[in-house]
Amino acid sequence: MADTTGPERARPGRRPSRIDGAALRADLRRVVPDSAAALVVTLVIFFVVYARIEAGTSMTLMVMPFLSDAGEYWLYWLCQAFGWSGLLWAWITVMLGLLRSTAPPARAPVPHARIERWHRVTSLTTMGLMFAHAFAFFLELVRDNEEGLAWGGRLLSAFVDVFVPGGYATGTGQVAILIGLIALYLAVPLSLAYYFRFRTGTRTWRALHRFVIVVYALSVWHTLLYGTNVWFDGWFRTFVWALQLPVALLLLARLLAPLRADERFTLRDLAGGRRLRALARLGARLAAAATVVVLLAVTITGRDGGRTPGAEGGEMLIGQDMVWGGLAVLLTVIGAVVLSLRRRERPERGARVG
Repeated sequence: MADTTGPERARPGRRPSRIDGAALRADLRRVVPDSAAALVVTLVIFFVVYARIEAGTSMTLMVMPFLSDAGEYWLYWLCQAFGWSGLLWAWITVMLGLLRSTAPPARAPVPHARIERWHRVTSLTTMGLMFAHAFAFFLELVRDNEEGLAWGGRLLSAFVDVFVPGGYATGTGQVAILIGLIALYLAVPLSLAYYFRFRTGTRTWRALHRFVIVVYALSVWHTLLYGTNVWFDGWFRTFVWALQLPVALLLLARLLAPLRADERFTLRDLAGGRRLRALARLGARLAAAATVVVLLAVTITGRDGGRTPGAEGGEMLIGQDMVWGGLAVLLTVIGAVVLSLRRRERPERGARVG
């Protein structure tokens, strides 16, 4: 995504601000109506989920029949509602971000600067919905107090289960909640990096922000792995998969026709002096194209890894150790990219000052 907001002008005798306070304040004002809309959508989802529990038609009851008392477990349904609205807002903000960083058509109906503002605002709302999703689950564990602990013990136990990566120690949640927490904790610095781009450098900010697509992928994975509404195979689970097809197509379009000229790629680049970078860009485009093919196949066939009602579930193919290993690789890549860009930006800054 291109940077269209200039730095705040420093007053005489003062160092320039390291944070774009003007943009942050403006976005926080805009986030109020966006968050209000998100809360309305969350409430609608909550009442739909609640009504399906009372009617006994929710798939959740096939997984956890003891939750049949809709009134007693209302915090759990609120947790589900925030989870689905959070995923919806994440889908919106990712689509806006990809649109913003793709070369526009000759007559774009909406200016890119406006799309960028929408992207930043929906990103802030998404983080709030993600936290609300986790916090509602925390409150439900505190209320339920399955182990009969005193207040101090139940608060600590619920906090570890919900907010400490790897703290949830039973069932599918061992992996699914870990993945969700990684998404939450990565979303905050990667999304807020925009407001600190004067400190990190514009190139570093852009590079960091591109990893947001990984956060989105982890969020979808968390949902498909742990969302009891999509636990079993069927039209709704397939629909969630199908919603990822526009994201993959737009990502492919963004890679093939990036807004910035220095991100464009041709086969002649493979013979140039920066062959490693050209290979990485070619690999990214091929991976995006392969993702489109996979999503098309899943959507058409409906074979998406969902459980079959009444059938014995197999052992999980992925454990916590594999998730931690993947996170270590991801953080290593992010760190290497940041260090490389910081080294390149220092000489450029020195040249500008000189």
